[in-house]
Amino acid sequence: MKDYKKYYKIPAPPEEVYGALTNPLAIHQWTGAPVEMSTEPGSEFSLWDDAIVGKNLAFEEGKKIVQKWYFGDQKEDSIVSLILHKDGNNTSLELRHTNIPDEAYDDISNGWDNHYMASLIDFY
Repeated sequence: MKDYKKYYKIPAPPEEVYGALTNPLAIHQWTGAPVEMSTEPGSEFSLWDDAIVGKNLAFEEGKKIVQKWYFGDQKEDSIVSLILHKDGNNTSLELRHTNIPDEAYDDISNGWDNHYMASLIDFY
């Protein structure tokens, strides 16, 4: 199991970025794919037409999102934390993704950089 941590600069304030990460209509706009999302802790979510699925664990409006991502019958939960920091008129988004299966690490880290965050940044 491996962990991934990285910071991304998003050209929008944290409140807007939070909305783009939690509102199903906004997520659909920047992903172009079907989405299921709720800000209710314990709710299931699905992004990119079920390419990413999991459970929402916690929310702090405008500041933090914590999710469990599913990777089959994994013993330890794979946890994603998106922490939003104000950086002038922008957002410094701190990504922490823990317990990524070794065999999925390269795909997941590349996916964060080249798809998930690239699409979000391009949205703005």
